Amino acid sequence: MRCTNNGKWMLLLGCLLALPASAQDDAHFNRVIERAQALAKEDYQAPEESLPPALKGISYDTYRQIRFAPEQAYWREESPFNLQLFHSGFLFQTPVTLNIIDNGEISPLPFSTDDFQYDDDAKALLEHDLSGSGHAGFRLHYPLNNNEYADEFAVFLGASYFRLVGRDQIFGLSTRGLAINTASAEGEEFPAFREFWLYKPDENADEITLLALLDSPSLSGAYRFTLRPGEQTDAEVEAKLFARDDVAKLGTAPLTSMYAFGEASQAHQDDFRPQVHDSDGLLMHTGADEWIWRPLSNPEQVRISSFSDDNPSGFGLMQRERDFDRYLDMEAQYHRRPSQWAAPIEPWGTGHVELVEIPTADETFDNIVAYWVEDEPLKAGESRHVHYHTYTLNDESELESLGRVVRTRHGGLWGPGESNPENPQRQFIVDFQGGALDRIDHDAPVTLDISAQTGEILIPQVTSLPDNTWRASFRIPANGEPSDIRLRLILDGQPISETWNYVWYPDA
Repeated sequence: MRCTNNGKWMLLLGCLLALPASAQDDAHFNRVIERAQALAKEDYQAPEESLPPALKGISYDTYRQIRFAPEQAYWREESPFNLQLFHSGFLFQTPVTLNIIDNGEISPLPFSTDDFQYDDDAKALLEHDLSGSGHAGFRLHYPLNNNEYADEFAVFLGASYFRLVGRDQIFGLSTRGLAINTASAEGEEFPAFREFWLYKPDENADEITLLALLDSPSLSGAYRFTLRPGEQTDAEVEAKLFARDDVAKLGTAPLTSMYAFGEASQAHQDDFRPQVHDSDGLLMHTGADEWIWRPLSNPEQVRISSFSDDNPSGFGLMQRERDFDRYLDMEAQYHRRPSQWAAPIEPWGTGHVELVEIPTADETFDNIVAYWVEDEPLKAGESRHVHYHTYTLNDESELESLGRVVRTRHGGLWGPGESNPENPQRQFIVDFQGGALDRIDHDAPVTLDISAQTGEILIPQVTSLPDNTWRASFRIPANGEPSDIRLRLILDGQPISETWNYVWYPDA
């Protein structure tokens, strides 16, 4: 059979139904790619504001009173997976288009008030015509923790944001389809998913595939997500991007999180909780097989850090502190927030991991972003193909076999009664545990490999502590320039720990 391409989805339906399932998937994805490519050749058109007036000005409280009715969940009697929807309104002023692909056939998923519960003040909305409301996004459920209940494991809601959780986790950091010109002078651009196609899963499915069309002033893109829920919920992401304008900084596999304060924070917090964060560090595995750990901070001004690399193996934002006692927060349960790792399936080439840390006064704002940036900018008229995994983690032990940083602390150093010492110094301690360190004796001849791009390193030492912890300690002058410091533990000429990297700003 010969299939013609005239830009219309339904005219291809007969051809698609004649193909095997894997070929149908590729054919549908190719059609989304063609739509993205065609969009990029046209001037950007912002989506029309189609939201009914009754929904445009509703408050946060009223929006929270609109809930999807669980008994209306799609596929719940036909598959381990089920689909639930988000109502438009409040912050979500631009509905997305949702479609279902069932046995190769595409059907739109229309909005219906029957799918939702309208409680308290939200009941008044039913007095208005809501037929044009559309959906703000969707969430997917699967029996993660036991066979009796389908847990929410993936959410696609707002711009190109999506969130994942694995077994025994609760939602924390977010992922995005793309980051464009983040923390740039020209201002960040937020591309958005405009339309989705979800493949209806069968009764034995353990993964689900969906397609998405992304658009923004600078580019358009076609995405294919294959989601595999489990102890480590995995998203395989494949995308073809088409630039309508030059993109100076294109962030691939972006992760967005929150860090308010933690063990290395300098300012005392008026808070009963010792730490508040969704992630506490950036972990990188370089193309040269070095593991680098950068503790996160909540700075007084925006800070951007770049880590140059050639074909990195991956990076992630980690929640390494996993004990309740580290947070003492029963409501937020930060000890259950997932870590998330991103790893290329197709090589990323030369470029850098970029970490952006933004000041925040409290935990309600995401202030941490990390992503990969290729050295080659994406120029107008060019395309780019990306293919990677991003997945959730509780324990990082399967990623690396080296000793891992478990504690970073620092403080001023002066003698008793010296409130304003003549030569102030700052003392740092970095503690390592696990991995290769569990296999060496406490009196092993471990040495410290330490360096700083600027400034002095004073009295560097490494000490074995009683609980299988190895401590690196050093001092720096507290009145000098910013110090970019790296250290790791060495035994018999080989690293036995990841590399701790930290930038000390004396004016912080």
